Amino acid sequence: MRAVLIEAFRETPRVVEVPDPHPPAHGVVVAVAATGVCRSDWHAWQGHDPDVTLPHVPGHELAGTVVAVGADVRRVRPGDLVTTPFVTACGTCPECIAGHQQVCRDQTQPGFTGWGSFAQYVALDHADVNLVDLAPLGDESATTAAALGCRVATAFRAVTDVAAVRAGEWVAVHGCGGVGLSAIGVAAALGARVIATDPSPAARTLARELGAEAVVDPTRDDPVAAIVDHTAGGAHASVDAVGLPAACEASIRCLRRRGRHVQVGLLPAVAGRPAVPMDLVIARELQVLGSHGMAAHDYPRLLALVGSGRFPLARLVRRTLPLDAGPQALAEVGTAATAGVTVLLPG
Repeated sequence: MRAVLIEAFRETPRVVEVPDPHPPAHGVVVAVAATGVCRSDWHAWQGHDPDVTLPHVPGHELAGTVVAVGADVRRVRPGDLVTTPFVTACGTCPECIAGHQQVCRDQTQPGFTGWGSFAQYVALDHADVNLVDLAPLGDESATTAAALGCRVATAFRAVTDVAAVRAGEWVAVHGCGGVGLSAIGVAAALGARVIATDPSPAARTLARELGAEAVVDPTRDDPVAAIVDHTAGGAHASVDAVGLPAACEASIRCLRRRGRHVQVGLLPAVAGRPAVPMDLVIARELQVLGSHGMAAHDYPRLLALVGSGRFPLARLVRRTLPLDAGPQALAEVGTAATAGVTVLLPG
């Protein structure tokens, strides 16, 4: 099969022929119809993830058709159109038994612990636990459905479950990449009022299209002051969706008393540690929360939201490219050269 292969961190990957994968007894092989280019993939290419060993095929945000099934798989059949959370959970550890597969202690991750979906085929573990049937989406294409594997699902759980956003509340979203735009769309669908920050004019425009009531350019205005002023005292909930120390600190500082900060964007050590204002956390009784993806069994709620038309999934995908463009698309993530979600079509 053809795949994007990283042979050295921070050096341009190549599109090459590599061996086809085979399903483990508990897993499947999926023919990748579409795969999103995510900031987490960029971190893997940069060498920020200790789980990544070279040579490596990145990619974890996918939609495709099952083409091979392991001997122990019972609920999945060849021909099923599926996606998967980026955490492929074991299904048997204490966290999984409790329903928290997104923090499985024995998890694997396509594109990180193993080869991923920047390829024509990808092997996925523990299929009966992790695969999500995309049939309920009806006419939604695999191109748009690919984003459900990571960014949209991550934002959905961060907003609905972790931040527990309610209608009428102010939600601040720091960073309008794929996960930030998804958080804006989900919060707006819940009836929340959204204010978003991003240095990119194109990203701010798209944030408004997806439901942001106000936008802030953090290179021109102090985002904390702007958010506190616009919301008459601060946001009820705030999300760092980009994973920068400055964004994390601003997200906490922009909260009103008893507000909730949710950290979604990765904060690798190489980027520096955020200065978490614990004095404010204590004095204002703020909540500082982490959110890590979403378990497969939670997807029906997300699919119902997409099916309702209140969350415009298709508007997130702004660019589709062939697999040969994967190396360049990966490099562009670090420069935020394009707004919205970029999807590769490996077929």
